[in-house]
Amino acid sequence: MQDIGVHDGDLLVVDRSIEPTAGDVVVAVVDSGLTVKQLICGDSGQWLLAPANPKFQPLVIDPEEGVKIWGVVTWALTNLCKR
Repeated sequence: MQDIGVHDGDLLVVDRSIEPTAGDVVVAVVDSGLTVKQLICGDSGQWLLAPANPKFQPLVIDPEEGVKIWGVVTWALTNLCKR
């Protein structure tokens, strides 16, 4: 997610009280694990989780398959002292 300001090893502040909207960076539950993606609205009106890596396809948000938004990322904190 480097293209949107989230780097490997960053600490994320996630607000679970914010209603997610298109363009937000979110933490989502997928296959019982957590992932960080950008929330977008697809051409057909379906909500998608879009990766920053163009090698991967967006994932359709389907609550019946266990995909759900866990919270909205409000801050990404980068460690500047890489030791």
